[in-house]
Amino acid sequence: MRRLLCVHVFLCCLSMAHPFCPSQCTCVFHGRTDGAGSRSVVCNDPDMSDIPVNVPVDTVKLRIEKTMVRRIPTEAFYYLSDLRYLWITYNSISSVDTAGFYNLKVLHELRLDGNLISVFPWESLKEMPRLKTLDLHNNRITTVGNEAIPYFRSITYLDLSSNKLATLPSDLMDIWPPFNGAPISTDVSQKVVLGLQDNPWFCDCKISKLIELSKMTGTLVVLMDLYLACSGPENLAGVVFQRAELDNCVKPSVMTSATKITSPLGSNVLLRCDAAGFPTPTLYWAKSDGSLVNNTVQETPGEGIRWSIMSLHGILFKDAGNYSCKAKNVAGNAEATISISVDGDFTTTTLPLKPSIETEPTSKATTFTPPTDTPSSSTIRTTVLPTTSTTTTTTTTTTTTTTSAPKKPKTTTSNSLQKGSFKQPKTQQDSNGRKLAADEKSKKSDASKSVNDIKIVEETSDTAVLLWTAEGLPNDAPLTVVYSPYDDDDIKRTVETNAGSGKVLLEGLSSGARYSVCLVAKGSAAGKDPCIDFYTLDNLEDGGQSKLFIIISGMACALVLSLIALLLYKILALYCKGRGTGLDAEELEKDSYVKFETISMKHRTLNSHPTELWARRATHESERMLLCSRSSIDSQMTYKSDGSRSEYLC
Repeated sequence: MRRLLCVHVFLCCLSMAHPFCPSQCTCVFHGRTDGAGSRSVVCNDPDMSDIPVNVPVDTVKLRIEKTMVRRIPTEAFYYLSDLRYLWITYNSISSVDTAGFYNLKVLHELRLDGNLISVFPWESLKEMPRLKTLDLHNNRITTVGNEAIPYFRSITYLDLSSNKLATLPSDLMDIWPPFNGAPISTDVSQKVVLGLQDNPWFCDCKISKLIELSKMTGTLVVLMDLYLACSGPENLAGVVFQRAELDNCVKPSVMTSATKITSPLGSNVLLRCDAAGFPTPTLYWAKSDGSLVNNTVQETPGEGIRWSIMSLHGILFKDAGNYSCKAKNVAGNAEATISISVDGDFTTTTLPLKPSIETEPTSKATTFTPPTDTPSSSTIRTTVLPTTSTTTTTTTTTTTTTTSAPKKPKTTTSNSLQKGSFKQPKTQQDSNGRKLAADEKSKKSDASKSVNDIKIVEETSDTAVLLWTAEGLPNDAPLTVVYSPYDDDDIKRTVETNAGSGKVLLEGLSSGARYSVCLVAKGSAAGKDPCIDFYTLDNLEDGGQSKLFIIISGMACALVLSLIALLLYKILALYCKGRGTGLDAEELEKDSYVKFETISMKHRTLNSHPTELWARRATHESERMLLCSRSSIDSQMTYKSDGSRSEYLC
């Protein structure tokens, strides 16, 4: 008995553990011979007003049809993790929460047709990564947001028919062939079915790709109804897509300045891309890996035209590759690719070191290779010269580089290298250190006093020539010319030269500015360097052109004003004369040069001359002369016949 009681209790508990079915729904379990199966739940009670919350957790298919349910709340199906088919059709749903479909990771089919949805939360589709069928037809949806485009890529059946859609995102059609650039395939499993009929479409460039798709055959995108029609604008109302022709809608076309470029290492590269289309396309550059290039400049010179320039400064080997210029507008996309390769390596251009410190100016540059066996390093000055073959000037620019000195110098020491590019006096070769120090100290104390008579000649707007005389200094004694804007020591420029040159050109100046220039000798005392101030000229040389322009402008204004005054005087005089005294017929006759008279034709008699012109009244002598002159000229221009002769009316 005890065993029978235990079996009875176990069976009761098992029956209680069996999942319950909602009172307003019908639950059906579809079993198989292997013991497995699936459960479907149908809820179609007209009095149901909320989504049921006690649906069995093993439900695979849930149908809620023809009820009074008005909204889908947050996480309404959270516990139905195995749900694959969700049909909520022909209810009164007008509101769908963004998180209403949370945790439906394996859902394949979602049908919400026959409801009152006007705004659908497209971002909720991310909770259904395996969704293949989305049916929203017969609702009140007005827009499809751009955020829906990524989630439409995996959907193979999309029905948006019988809504209130007037347009679609211009990028929507780019996710499907033939607009996504994928090769054409005949695989039926890759086909996409779109239901877009019965919507008030406004036919413009935004849906130009959809219109183009309706005219294609044999594509992987199949329209349920090929005869989509336009509702606007007025000139296209009622016209089917297959016959619609859009004005001012042109796909972009792209043209680049080159297709393949080979550039030396470290150089600067500029790439230009031009695009045309309507509406005006947008341009952007991308590398072969898809990353965007930021160092670009764009400009739109006119409607429908745009160009862009991409710059690469100091190009390296990692910059080699393909760069795509992509143009895009609502009518389509286009791109062009430029291939860049990098060639060569960096080279250092300096003068070679010699045993002696003195260097001669030259117009050719050579490459310096430091010695390998150097015990120590020292700082020396080497002159960098241009590689072009031009005439050598007396002014040279020096740069400081760090290199190694030879192990066993013959005539110089590391200290002498640091003193500059001039020959050592013979007294320094003496072994007497005191004499060497005394000569050096004497030279430092007198250096600043030996440069005098400095002055500026030949000023221009951006250059000036500095002259000086050096007394007591060797011609190859180094001098440093320091110049900067007046009262602005932050911007200083230097020019290295020697005392014997006596002349240097100052370049890179600003027009109409005040500058200070000083001559600094090696070893000179601080604050005792000779300095002068000077001004650069304005852009117009000596102001002559400016003065000439002012004089000519003044004369022209005076002449124009006098003519205007004379014209006003004449107009006022005529106006006053007509208003004051009036004009009679005789005065009009005197002022008139030509009178218009009625001329009649009178045939001649038998004994008279040929046809003559007779005026109705007598004319004055001046008028008679005018008529005589004109008649004579006219008569001479006629051709003579056998029975005619030249006639003069006077």
